[in-house]
Amino acid sequence: MVKTPADKWKDTVMKFRKQCQKILEISPSIRYAGVVNAYGRTLTGMIKPNLKPLLQSENFKNELFVISTLISLRRESVDTIGKLEHVVLQHQKITILILQKNNITYYVSIDRKEKGLEKIISSIKKII
Repeated sequence: MVKTPADKWKDTVMKFRKQCQKILEISPSIRYAGVVNAYGRTLTGMIKPNLKPLLQSENFKNELFVISTLISLRRESVDTIGKLEHVVLQHQKITILILQKNNITYYVSIDRKEKGLEKIISSIKKII
């Protein structure tokens, strides 16, 4: 049986969802894991159970738009400076980790008090 484009899309989103679940399992410090397309639209994402989101819905959409714009603009530099490995944004309350693979952006928020950031980054890279 041939899969329809809708079936293929559902399979892709389920794959991303499973990756987000695995990312959340890496550390209790990980608050949120999501997958964003090149336009800043969330394909899937999940927050740790019993946690309250820090950003309201509209503010979070704006955050993802800014991130996707940053990633899109950096693509022009790839030939000169190399492929993007990851981006770490340090805020007072949380750390945002951004990774990219095949034009898909992984957005992960982590409690600021986490000290093993390099280990988390390495583990996420193995999942994606």
